Parts: sequence; structure tokens; C-alpha cells
Amino acid sequence: MAHANNKGKVCVTGGTGFLGSWLVKTLLEDGYTVNTTVRFDPIKRKFIYLTRLWADAEKKRDISFLTKLSKASEKLKVFNADLSKPESFNEAIEGCMGVFHVASPIDFAVKEAEETVTKRSIDGALGILKACKNSKTVKRVVYTSSGSAVCCKEESEEEEEDGFDESSWSDVEFLRKFKPFCWSYAVSKTLTEKAMLQFGENNALEVVSLIAPLIVGPFISPKLPDSVEKGLVLVLGKKDKIGITRFHMAHVDDVVRAHIFLLEHPNPKGRYICSPFSIDIQEMAKILSAMYPEFEIPATHELKEIKGFKLPRLISNKLMDAGFEFKNSIEDMFKDAIECCVDKGFL
Repeated sequence: MAHANNKGKVCVTGGTGFLGSWLVKTLLEDGYTVNTTVRFDPIKRKFIYLTRLWADAEKKRDISFLTKLSKASEKLKVFNADLSKPESFNEAIEGCMGVFHVASPIDFAVKEAEETVTKRSIDGALGILKACKNSKTVKRVVYTSSGSAVCCKEESEEEEEDGFDESSWSDVEFLRKFKPFCWSYAVSKTLTEKAMLQFGENNALEVVSLIAPLIVGPFISPKLPDSVEKGLVLVLGKKDKIGITRFHMAHVDDVVRAHIFLLEHPNPKGRYICSPFSIDIQEMAKILSAMYPEFEIPATHELKEIKGFKLPRLISNKLMDAGFEFKNSIEDMFKDAIECCVDKGFL
């Protein structure tokens, strides 16, 4: 085992995102050396290519929220990489002992064909795994999957009652036929997770997946993360944007610690759900009203009228049985997210 202050080098894909950036921050604090990948906006990338101003544009992109992190100057390196060019990840992965594949194409509005998004996600993931295998140094890959890869299907009454564990997979044909909210994302996450676990089995590479729910909590990224916005929909006064009336949720710090736990665990296997809370919109309103009487939280009777998708409970027993402990309550999750939004001017 490496010295406590130098745990080895790891790679985090998608380092500018909400989860990726918090993971980078925590890994640096924990004594890891970190390579992370960022992606240019497609329009900017085209412009850069056409005008040969790649280097200048790279300097203009503000990633200071990463480069100013504690220990970043000595222990963080940032690389440009894109899932549509899988070979672009090779340099960032070289010499790493672990890889966290967090980056994912997100297209809730289905602006692109589902097949296009899914192909990019799978091709990118498999390209990353090939780079891991070729590196000869990567011991384990932790993939960030989603609750949408578990519970998007026509469920039975027993499943509705008991909740879902790691044996459950979303039904891709069901998603493609009925096209519920974020169906394209759910298809890509389901098929990418399956492809990654299969690659690991076929190539003697340790691949495990961490299934995350809606993630809420503080953030260092400059934009308001989509998942925080969804989790604080009642506080932000966006009642008209409620599409889900029961959520599975977790604090960002617990999700990040679970990723690192799986990297460091002596013998993890397969999938792990990381989802301690299941909460409906009315219960959420009660908690938030009690915590923040100064906010205009809709009354529970108003919320009863809202029709929306009720996400079933996800069961995290496998992760906890492996020795992981959740540290944050629902109140912590809301408090930390709201304080961060106030500090950054979103509230």
C-alpha cells in the first residue's frame, strides 16, 4: 500500500461536472494524485478545429475551480478528452492505478437520436477500458451508473413494495417504446453499464459500478448542477417544473466516498447501489418548511394535485454489507445544498 500521503495516481473522467469535481476535490484531500479529463463544447471544438486556435481556446476555458483546489498545483493534471474520440483518454489514463469513469453524455431533452447518444457512451466507455487494459498499471475501474439503469421498467407489485436491488436492470425495449422522462439517458446508462461489466469479465479487468440516485449537496462547479436544481425545486420556486413526485436521493459527499470505498475495497464485485433516501414531494415540503420557514415552500395539499413519475425505492444493503457507512441525513443534504446556493447567488 502506498504511503498515506501518497496513495497513488488515479484518473477521473468528466472532472468539470458536479460529481466529478467533488470527487477530484476529495481524492486530492485523501492523498491521491489525480489526472482528470474535461471536454470542450462541441460548437467551440468545431470553431477551434477550423481556426487552429486550440491552445488559445484551452487557456480561455475557466477551470480555475479545479486548479485552485487544495494540493491541485502539485497533484492535479487536466487533460482534454471526448467520449466521441475514445483514444483521447489514453494519455490521462497512462500510469494510473485506478480510473473513475464519471463522464456521461446527458441529453434529457433528446435533442440527438438515442442511438447516437448510446453509441457514443458505449464506444467511449469501451475505449477507456481498452486504455486501462493496455496501461498495465490500472488495477480497477469504478463506473458511475445511475438509478435509471435499475428501475425503468414495468414493475410488479412486489417490486413496487420491496424496492430494487442490484439484480434489477431497466428494460431497454420498455424505455424505447413508452419514452418516459429521460428515457434516452436511461437506455445509454443501462447498455453502457452492461457493456463495461462484460468487458471486465472478458478481459480480466476489475470493473465495478456505483449506481447513484439524484445527487444533492454542495458543489464547487460554477453552474447550478441539474440534480441540485431538481432536488431543490420547491426552494427555488419552480413548482411548475416538477416531473418526479418521489425521488431516490443521496448527499454528494456520500456518493463520492462510496466511489473511493469501491476503489479501495479488497474485493468488490459487480454493481453497488448508493441510495439511502426515498422521499416523496410532500414529505420533502414538510422537511424544508420546518428547516426554512423563511422560504415560500408550497403546502402539501397543493402538491397532492401534481401528477408525476414516482421513482421506486433503491436498496443499498450490498454496499453497506461491504462495510460502507452513510454519514449524511436528508437534512444535511438539503442544508449543505441550500447554503452553497446562497453563497453562490442561486438563492
